This record gives sequence, C-alpha cells and structure tokens, in this order.
Amino acid sequence: MKMYFPFFTWIRDYQKEFLYGDLMAGITVGILLIPQGMAYALIAGLPPVYGLYAALMPQVVYAFLGTSRQLAVGPVAMDSLLVAASLGVLHLSGIDDYIAMAIVLSLFMGLVQLMLGVLRMGFLVNFLSKPVISGFTSAAAIVIGLSQLKHLLGVSLKGSSKLHIILGQVVTVLDQVNFTTFLLGLLGIVVLVLLKKFVPKIPAALVVVAVGTLAVYFLDLQSLGVKIVGSIPDGLPSFKIPELKHLPYAELIPMAITLALVAFMEAISISKSLEEKVENYKVDANQELIALGTSNMIGSFFQAYPTSGGFARSAVNHQAGAKTGIASLVSAAVVGVTLLFLTPLFYYLPKAVLASMIMVAVYKLIDFKFPVQLWKQNRDEFFLLCVTFIITLFVGIIHGILVGIVVSLILMVYRTSQPHIAVLARIEESNYFKNISRFSGEIQERNDVLIVRFDAQLFFGNKDYFKNKLEALVQHKIKTLKAVILNAESISYIDSSANAMLISYIEQLKSQNIKFFITGAIGPTRDVLFQNGIVDVLGKENLFVRTYEAVDCFDGIVCKDDLQNKICQQNSTTV
Repeated sequence: MKMYFPFFTWIRDYQKEFLYGDLMAGITVGILLIPQGMAYALIAGLPPVYGLYAALMPQVVYAFLGTSRQLAVGPVAMDSLLVAASLGVLHLSGIDDYIAMAIVLSLFMGLVQLMLGVLRMGFLVNFLSKPVISGFTSAAAIVIGLSQLKHLLGVSLKGSSKLHIILGQVVTVLDQVNFTTFLLGLLGIVVLVLLKKFVPKIPAALVVVAVGTLAVYFLDLQSLGVKIVGSIPDGLPSFKIPELKHLPYAELIPMAITLALVAFMEAISISKSLEEKVENYKVDANQELIALGTSNMIGSFFQAYPTSGGFARSAVNHQAGAKTGIASLVSAAVVGVTLLFLTPLFYYLPKAVLASMIMVAVYKLIDFKFPVQLWKQNRDEFFLLCVTFIITLFVGIIHGILVGIVVSLILMVYRTSQPHIAVLARIEESNYFKNISRFSGEIQERNDVLIVRFDAQLFFGNKDYFKNKLEALVQHKIKTLKAVILNAESISYIDSSANAMLISYIEQLKSQNIKFFITGAIGPTRDVLFQNGIVDVLGKENLFVRTYEAVDCFDGIVCKDDLQNKICQQNSTTV
C-alpha cells in the first residue's frame, strides 16, 4: 500500500512538531493560490473561478499519492498558456464549449500521465533537454506576459499565442487604451516588484489585490472603464462527468500528450530540487506521474482544468515550513472556504491587477544567463535553444516544444553517429598512451603501429564512420604499418551491424599482413566479442587488458601471463 499511497509512509511517522509548519505553510500557500488561481485562469481563457476549482481537488489527491511532501499542485502559468494555445485552434462556438474542452483536456492529460506512470516511463522527461526547456520557457513567458496586455491596457484583443500577431493587434488598438486601467496595472507591477525586493515577507500579491479592489470600489473606477472580475459563483465545484461525445480526438490527444510531458517536467524538476534540501524522503518519478495523472483525472470530474506543480508556490510551501502533505490539505481547505464564503470580496477586483501579477511572475521564467553561457561553450546547443525559442514565439507553443525535442534528438543522433576518435601513442618513458594531438611534444609515435581509441558504443549508426576513419588512418601508414590496436575502454556495446563490420575489417587487415589487437574491453563488450564470433577471427591471444601490454607483446618484449589471460578472456559464459 505504501508503494501506491505514499501518504501511509509519512502519516505513520507524523510528529506533533510538524503540525505548526504544515498549518502555516498550508494557509500561506492557500492565500497565495486565490489570486494566482484566478490570474492563471485568465491566461487559459477561462472565467476566474475555474482557477480556484483547479486549486482544490488536485491538491487533495496529490497529498495522498505524491512522493514530494512540499510540491504545491494547482494551476500554473505555463500549462494555462498551453491550454489557451491548444483550445484556440479548435474554433469552439462559445465559452461553455471552451470550458468543457478545457476540462476534457485535463481528463486526457491525466490519463496520459497515469498510463506513463504505470508503464514506468518517467524517463521520457529526459528527452526534454535543458536548452529546449530554457528556450521554450523563455518564449512562453514572453507570450504569457504579452497575452495580458489586453487586461493591462483595457482593450479588446483576439486570443493568440504568436508574438507577431499579438503585437500587430496591440498596435492597431493603441488609440483605444484606457489610461486609468493602464495606470492601475502599472502601479500593481511597481508595488509587486518593490515589496518582493525590499519586504519579501509581506504577501505582495494579496496587498496588490486588496488595494486594487478597494481603489475600484471607493473611487468608482469601474465607471472610468476599468474592467473587473465581477460576480464569482460561490460554493464548491459540483461533481460532473466530462462530456466525451463528438470530441475532436485527433487534435485533443496530441495536445494532452504535450501537456502531460510539460507538466510532468515542471513538477519533477521542482520536486527534485526540493528533495535535495531535505533528507527524509525520496521522489519517485513514476509515482509522480501516477499522482499527477490521478490528480488531473479526478480534478476533471470537479471542473478543474490541467494542473501541475507551481515553482513559486512550492518554494513558499517549503520556506513556510511544510513537512508533509498535510500542508496541501490545508491549502485546499483555504481555497474551499474562499469558494464557500469569500467570493463576493473579489467582485471589484480589477483584471489589470491580475495581469500585473502574471507579468511579474512570468518575468522570472525568462532565462538570460543560460543562452550567453551556451554561446560561449556549446554553439550547437545555443542553436537548439534559439530554434525552440523562435518557433515557440512565432509559430506556436506546442510546435515550439515538439520541434525542440525533434531537433535535440537529431543533434544527439548526429553526435553518436560521429563520435570522437583519438590516435594514441606512448608518453616517453611510461606505460601511458594518450591522444597525440594533446601530448604532441611528449610522445613516441611509431610508423609500424596504429593505436586508436573510439569514444562511444559501436552500432549501426556509426560503424561506417568508424571504418572510414580507421581506413584513412591505416592508409596514411600503409607502407610501414604492421599492427592496429583498438583501445575499447570507451566502447560500452557493439551491435550486430558493427559486429559484422569488425569481423570483415579484421579479416581484411589480416589479408594485408597487418595484425589487429583489442585492449581494455569492459565486461559487456567482452561478452559480445566472445559470443558473436569476433574473438574467433581476432584470436584470444590478441585480446589485452591494457594498451602497453599489446604493444609489448607485439614488440616481443613480454608475452601475456596467466593472470592477464584470465582477466582479458573472462566473459559471462566463463564466470
């Protein structure tokens, strides 16, 4: 039961001194969630109350199933933008259909995450490389911020997740800007930044919400064109089975898969970072998939749109003293009380204030340092980041991350198909053999022996590259060459295609009276050499543990002793 319900692990050892930290953290995060949830619902194109619905049931479910004890689950900016971008292409007829699709998307996303968790496929998030994540997150943050200009300026803009379209629309409506709304939103940004910088202990978001709401109410700013949140339905979300008939499955499923991976990437990165700061538990990636998937699935039956772990909320949860999932249950209780009794307080809350909160929050997601670092150190990965960034900005949110993943996989395949190959030679008066390009003035290079180190597994994707490079090196010394030594220390595997190539090439060298030696092969590689026929062609006597042993044997200085024979010839069939 503990494997499937981590709740039983920490509740058994729960201590009284944990309660204060859990209560304070839960109340703090719950209060933070209220304005945040409404703001993120606006990003998703949903009525503000759906942000509160998304902050309720998913938290409760995660508290019982999640392995992280500080992760704060609920609506987040990135997933909200993905929801808006995904549903924006479906051309839905009205707000009711839009809301229904957002809830169905949560159900499908949860199903995908649950299935991946059950199949133990948490490793898939590793295909989201840091340059892809950085480029995607920075571009998405810009789009999120600009998408709030309609609320900040008090103008009407059509929903879009493409930079040039958003900016083009803004230019056409500059003469319609409501300066009272703009001033209110601008003041919200200034106050948020100043409070977080100089008085970080004060809940800046709540201060801005309270001041903005009071300003609209007492100064009658609504009459000046300031748009407000308006009436928010009170009461807890009712249980409702999502409508699954006549759905555009062909469009929804790819969206759900993308959302599932991005949301999991967010949550697991936060969970792992928090895990490093505590010592009493370990995050399980596959169980996290199950927990997040179940949270989204059950949440969809209570009118929640897609959720994940929030960066800022989780950090606040940890800093406020959260020790267990009790903190999440308390946060959910705070949201529930708000839905039951406090929604009228937000009637006069200006949308410009919510927009200011979003803009300040997403600015921190824009990574300025990492691209500069890549430009100096890894130009190919800088290119990958730029491609992801540009596609996300100008083509689409989902297209950006998918193209980034594909390009990163192509880059990985390219690197593995053309790995590093070093020509080695003995360093003077030693048994060390090093790369001749790095130790050119200290080596004893020979014309009768070619020593090569191949720094990758040898498989169908790079076997021709390996052979062509080796042939070129052999031809360079063909008049004097007597032996080729392959240092296999870095070769972790040899597949059947590379195996056939090696056998053929060893026979070719034999026909030219050139000996072939293999040194340093690790256990799994030796297994392949023995089991797939390479040793039959090579000869056991030409298999060595160290490179200098092969050279000395070739020179007739010393032959292998019994221990060397035992070590270099031992494979899985002889153990």
